[in-house]
Amino acid sequence: MALVVPAATVTDACGPDPGFFCELVFDNTQNERLAEIIGWVVERPLRIILILLVAWIIKKIVHKVIERAVGRLVNQAETDTEEQLESASKLDFGARAAKAINRIQERQVRSSQRIETIAAVLKSLATALILAVAALLCLSELNIDLAPLIAGAGIAGLAVGFGAQSLVRDFLAGMFILIEDQFGVGDVVDVGDTSGTIEKVSLRTTTLRDVSGVVWTVPNGEIHRTANHSQLWSRAILDIGVSYDTDIDQASEIMKAVADELWRENNPDLTILEEPSVWGVQELGNDAVVIRLVVKTDPSEQWGVGRVLRARIKKAFDEAGIEIPFPQRTVWIRNESDNAEPRSPDSVGGRERPVGTGDDAAPAELPGDDGGHDGGGGGDE
Repeated sequence: MALVVPAATVTDACGPDPGFFCELVFDNTQNERLAEIIGWVVERPLRIILILLVAWIIKKIVHKVIERAVGRLVNQAETDTEEQLESASKLDFGARAAKAINRIQERQVRSSQRIETIAAVLKSLATALILAVAALLCLSELNIDLAPLIAGAGIAGLAVGFGAQSLVRDFLAGMFILIEDQFGVGDVVDVGDTSGTIEKVSLRTTTLRDVSGVVWTVPNGEIHRTANHSQLWSRAILDIGVSYDTDIDQASEIMKAVADELWRENNPDLTILEEPSVWGVQELGNDAVVIRLVVKTDPSEQWGVGRVLRARIKKAFDEAGIEIPFPQRTVWIRNESDNAEPRSPDSVGGRERPVGTGDDAAPAELPGDDGGHDGGGGGDE
């Protein structure tokens, strides 16, 4: 019997999913080899080019969306800056206003640079993701089995995901820190475990130096809360205690006068933004009446202003005869022999005596004392 060879079909020539050109050539020529060559030389390159073209269009669209989002952030930052510049221009002294304006402009430049950096990072990530997907589609057009590749990439991604959770968290937290401008280089912040002046901010870590000069490197993912002492303006709060027999109005007037004097000096290193205010009695303590003075200052200058004001207020109180009280206590020292009966402190021959810690306190010699007892001692055993 003669062997019957089945005729080639379009599936044999062009595969289970035949393309337009391959199928067209096969239908017209019934030539399997020619249709297969046309499929590889013409149709597959056209598909790859189409995939790359679509990927390029998607990349442009995504970049445009990122640019619009970044533009909104820049516009918001510019609006906030204009409001700050307007309020700074209303300051009483020209030098003070110029300093505030320069600081605000520097902050605007820093914020714009941060936003542009974040935009560049987002664009790079979007481009890498789009190109990776396009590359996989192109490989599939070349009849390369992607199942092992995708499975291997999935396993590797899972392993890396478990091992680099903290790294991914640090990068995401750093990105939001930069976008929201939570703090920047030169700010004095408290990040929970430590506080100090920011020296460097990156996507992964934040570097700051504390008051002792120690440099701390904190992963951004570990920063759960931030207290920024240098955001736009600061406030020096002084709680000054005076004795109960002091005239509260007089003490408040002296504190206000001292603060106003420093405010009018226009010291560039101790910039006070607004007229100081005495809020009044803050506390009725055991030893003193506490009066609160509040002073609005330039960022990070509240500590210097507070130190200067405390020294000047102390001198002004001394000149006015106003006492800044200190705690006074009475200490009872008991000194008994084993066989002696406890005696009253009022007894002449008693071994107990009050010792005050105030100015008029002085150890009194009692009968039988030879001066050999220790001032803070316990009983003779």
